[in-house]
Amino acid sequence: MIPVVEVYKQLKKHMPGRIWWPAESKWEIIIGSILVQNTNWKNVEYSLHNLREETQFQPERVAALSLEELQEMIRPSGFFVNKSRAIQEIFSWLSIFDFDLLAIERQHGDALRKQLLSLRGIGEETADVLIVYVFDGVEFIADRYAQRLFTRLGIEDIESYKTLKKRVYLPDNFSTTEAKEFHGLIVDFGKDYLKNDATWMTSFLSDFKFK
Repeated sequence: MIPVVEVYKQLKKHMPGRIWWPAESKWEIIIGSILVQNTNWKNVEYSLHNLREETQFQPERVAALSLEELQEMIRPSGFFVNKSRAIQEIFSWLSIFDFDLLAIERQHGDALRKQLLSLRGIGEETADVLIVYVFDGVEFIADRYAQRLFTRLGIEDIESYKTLKKRVYLPDNFSTTEAKEFHGLIVDFGKDYLKNDATWMTSFLSDFKFK
């Protein structure tokens, strides 16, 4: 297992910490985590603007949208047919619990990730984002920036989300705030230093290697 806490400490020491996911509510995070799949955030912002204008991200209003209405609003994000169905399914599931996120977390406990993965359009990364940013749990988000970073740090054979996820160790006392901050730090670091070999060599982690 990879002792990633030392990486977290180094990132926190050298970079301003922030919770990365840009949203005004957890309902917006849920929708954004689906819309961002296979596209860039700029396209997602157009779709979120449309939904905000129509629903103010009130979950009951989102759940009441027809597929056709939803597809038209999220068209800028691409793959709007599949994404509309995924949004509709997760909000239908949330409605079973009267949109009480705490009740959902309490009922499912450690099985929450498995339940999320059973929903249409929710893959490994999206499930972890939801657990950390929506349900205030602790998971390592092994996204592309994380894969690039740990490859640079000398970890081999982590070319997929699952392979890196299986090899990461977060301590039992790691908090949800730290999990959010760790993800944000990796994203910010990736944008600044993981563009190419030259930018990597200017980073404060360029000499850090796992033994």
